[in-house]
Amino acid sequence: MEEPALFLRRMNILSMQMTHTWTEKDSKKQRKKVLRKMDKLVGCVARHAQHYRGLLDEQWQRTEWTRGEADYILRRLDNVLGQLPAARSQARQRILQGQLVPSKDKILSLYDPDVQVSVRHKAGAEVEFGNTLLLGESSQGVIIDWELFQEIAPNDARLVSRSLKKIQEMLQIHVGAVGADRGFDSQSNQQWLKEQKTYNGICPRSPQELKQRKNSWKFSRLQRRRSQCEGRIGIVKNNFLGRPLRSKGFASRELAVSWAVLTHNLWVIARLPQRNARGQAKPQALAA
Repeated sequence: MEEPALFLRRMNILSMQMTHTWTEKDSKKQRKKVLRKMDKLVGCVARHAQHYRGLLDEQWQRTEWTRGEADYILRRLDNVLGQLPAARSQARQRILQGQLVPSKDKILSLYDPDVQVSVRHKAGAEVEFGNTLLLGESSQGVIIDWELFQEIAPNDARLVSRSLKKIQEMLQIHVGAVGADRGFDSQSNQQWLKEQKTYNGICPRSPQELKQRKNSWKFSRLQRRRSQCEGRIGIVKNNFLGRPLRSKGFASRELAVSWAVLTHNLWVIARLPQRNARGQAKPQALAA
């Protein structure tokens, strides 16, 4: 067998070729051509894996591993080999036959069944894979609500009342004002916030309404504060969770997020006295 790194290199090259087919005139034909090469390479790797899996099972004593360590590697091999036929079939169905694969049957990851696909329509990232994380923070930057979704997350607009009810119930407070981007706006949310006597600082979907609401200092202030949430997300992901998040399985990721939020909040709360002191400090007049 050739060096495993050579197989990885060939697959990486084919993956890049598949990406570039989107810009070609006969993109469908080129995608099919690249997929056939990928499928052939995967079949070759699978045959090698089956062969060496049998050798490891029979001759594990000749390795430096214990039987338990060998069994762990065998289970990992079996996990991938068991899903390969379905994964290859789905790829052929989608690209060669042009048929959609039902979402419930899609294999998005060979190693983590709880990964979901999220359509983001971002530049260079039409879709992303993982689990959606909702964060809600106070004006001081303390995260007061979070939720990691195992399944596909509900529409943003459906999360507003759900999140605020949880905050008010757990903290025994009344939320006086809320700010969020336009994805959280809806007629039902506008009515619900009005009934709850909570100031609605959510960015409206209507450009005309947004233009009118910008005249309100309170709305503008909440929107400026809301924009800082993007920075908060980056801090949590890069400084407290780690990027990429190494935890495998949804339960482990959810626990990692819990610890990250707790650590982040302790860090923020510890810095509040310093920030308050800076805010109270007044410039001293210079003596002539």
